[in-house]
Amino acid sequence: MEATDIRIENKTQEEKVYPVDLEELLKQGAQKMLQQAIEWEVREYLRVHETERDESGHHLVVRNGWRDSRPIQTGLGDIEICQPRVKNRRLGEKFTSYILPPYLRRSPSIEALIPALYLSGVSSNSFPRALEAILGEKAQGLSAASIVRLKTIWEGEYQEWAGRDLSLKEYVYWWADGIYFKVRLTNERPCLLVIMGALADGTKELVAIWDGQRESSLSWKEVLSDLKRRGVTKGPKLAVGDGGLGFWAALEEEYPGTFMQRCWVHKTWNVMDKLPASVQPSAQELICQMYMAPKKEDAFKAYDEFMKRYQAKYPRACECLSKDKEVLFTFYNFPAEHWTHIRSTNVIESAFSTVRHRTRQTKGCGSRLATLAMVYKLGMEMEKRWRKLHGRHLIDKVMSGVRFIDGVEEAA
Repeated sequence: MEATDIRIENKTQEEKVYPVDLEELLKQGAQKMLQQAIEWEVREYLRVHETERDESGHHLVVRNGWRDSRPIQTGLGDIEICQPRVKNRRLGEKFTSYILPPYLRRSPSIEALIPALYLSGVSSNSFPRALEAILGEKAQGLSAASIVRLKTIWEGEYQEWAGRDLSLKEYVYWWADGIYFKVRLTNERPCLLVIMGALADGTKELVAIWDGQRESSLSWKEVLSDLKRRGVTKGPKLAVGDGGLGFWAALEEEYPGTFMQRCWVHKTWNVMDKLPASVQPSAQELICQMYMAPKKEDAFKAYDEFMKRYQAKYPRACECLSKDKEVLFTFYNFPAEHWTHIRSTNVIESAFSTVRHRTRQTKGCGSRLATLAMVYKLGMEMEKRWRKLHGRHLIDKVMSGVRFIDGVEEAA
């Protein structure tokens, strides 16, 4: 027997003697990390309050043994967790774990998976089978009845969120878009009007998800009027959206001080659609020069060259570009660090791209409220992963009215 054969034979014998279940190894690692995290959380909580004592000198916050272990459902199967118990004798105070809330029974990844499947048109009765196919045989405890209960809870959560007080919110930027859905139980095809906003600290969040018939100015006016009623008395400094939205007329009426920025991605698509394939590469290069130029003067030079080159043969493409000239270059009056965020609606488009794809491929949700609730739940999960704006230190200057020229703060 050759040496190579001996090595292969020995390797086979070792694998038989020391089998490795990768999934089980990952599961054990996840369990250990989660267990350590919640224990560290309790230790940190005790450290913060270690100086607080009662009149007898006893600590007001102390460890008090362990809670009964409980399974947490994850994509790797159930993970058993034993959570420390904290005795908190401070008046009106109670320790609640942020990592493992008292009633959490399944990981957030599964919480996001359920609305995603529902938006894909998977019926409640098919959920257990669908989850088993995705997560394996260990995905238990999600019967059709439990899915129905979850949907009811989420519908209530959406309605509460949609009526929340916004009086303490102040936004620097808004991104607006409309997403069309199919509803199985009706012939309607509602359009969900979505606004995402950036706060003073650069955090992005969902501002509104509204049930509209279409992207009309009347529907958008209802959205903006509701935001104003709930406390958003000052509009953002800049709003970004597609030129086809009825959003702009409503914005001018409700928040007339907000500057407008048309989405360059949508504009590029619309212009390319009116040009033959043979000239699209060179035309797209010129458009790219417009919104990637370091100064507005250079952007206008590319704009003028585009008009000179294509006006005679392709007037419709030039008209499509020229009609929004005044609101395509607004971003040059804002910090250059923010340009990548505000030149287009990519911020909101990328977030809801999976939702758009799912609803195009299926018959959609069973009702309008269910659609709203599912989009809301997916939105909340996506919101956790959104990155803050670049150049956050400049947001206060933008909000206070400091002028920027070609992305640079104007000299005093």
